[in-house]
Amino acid sequence: VKGEENVKFLKSRVASLQKNVLFEKMKISQNPEKINSWVPLMMEGRQSDEAIAVTYDETGTDVNFGALTKKLIANLQQKNVGINYKHEVLDIKKLNNGNWQVVVKDLNTSNVMNYESKFVFIGAGGASLPLLQKTKIKESKHIGGFPVSGLFLRCKNPDVIHRHHAKVYGKAEVGAPPMSVPHLDTRFVNGEKSLLFGPFAGFSPKFLKNGSYLDLVKSVKPNNMITMLSAGVKEFNLTKYLVSQLMLSNEERINDLRVFLPEAKDEDWEVITAGQRVQVIKDTDKSKGQLQFGTEVITSEDGSLAALLGASPGASTAVDIMFDVLQRCYKSEFKSWEPKIKEMVPSFGLKLSEHEDMYHSINEEVKKYLNVK
Repeated sequence: VKGEENVKFLKSRVASLQKNVLFEKMKISQNPEKINSWVPLMMEGRQSDEAIAVTYDETGTDVNFGALTKKLIANLQQKNVGINYKHEVLDIKKLNNGNWQVVVKDLNTSNVMNYESKFVFIGAGGASLPLLQKTKIKESKHIGGFPVSGLFLRCKNPDVIHRHHAKVYGKAEVGAPPMSVPHLDTRFVNGEKSLLFGPFAGFSPKFLKNGSYLDLVKSVKPNNMITMLSAGVKEFNLTKYLVSQLMLSNEERINDLRVFLPEAKDEDWEVITAGQRVQVIKDTDKSKGQLQFGTEVITSEDGSLAALLGASPGASTAVDIMFDVLQRCYKSEFKSWEPKIKEMVPSFGLKLSEHEDMYHSINEEVKKYLNVK
């Protein structure tokens, strides 16, 4: 953070967080030399009289969720679970016998196949909403989605990339949505180190990066039109923010970057589209057309279908989301599964912040298996 008020805020925040065992090792410094030892690239060219503060926690690490997913899928395939790639779900409909019929097109051969299942889980990113709408379950009504694309500045200069090894987050602007917190991230993509700064909001009516320009229009139905219109009226500030983001020039984006890297050079950075998110809009008990910034799990009344909607489910929260799905859809069976689940996840059902001994025990296991010091 920069500025006296923000420094004061950060000190107060750390004082509160350090009381929680999950953040007990968090450090804070205003000392330029100390900050330089943490993020040297960010201190180059910075004015010495500038009020800044940085928090630091060395216990974090990256997990390559892409590699982990491949291992999990390989394990499933060894157990004779079929995995089909380049297949598109055309329709999902309820049969008279209570099962679901899933109509699938093989994009390799153009063959169309029908599958029948007692249970269906829809986890298709931005395509989840259109698929959920095809089911026609009552829980799919009064839900809409608004697509927002994420733009990042990506560094092209290897020398700059290799002088930064951290994920550094700043403070979002007043009125900006939660997912807009600016950050300068070291990332490893296919084993290669890279450096990204963002996010900046973009817009496309597509629900997927390779989707259709008609995705947004097609998602508006008679049963969610009022929901969508209500959100449009309520979220004027967000609309204003998105418009301002769309009007940013590359020079203005670089100027935002210079808050983190004072000596950033235009020629070292390029704009990339990182992905497409569909923000969920739904009616709640409180009001119509509430914009949701988190992940939404929608389940049918009989528990035979579940769908995962939302801006960014996040691989790091996938296990918790799946437990939520299991508890909702397999209510009678779940109790008998709990002993095995607690064997796999000892902290299941507990807040680690309230069980310090368990937190430290699990943390030691994590460090051992991830080879983290």
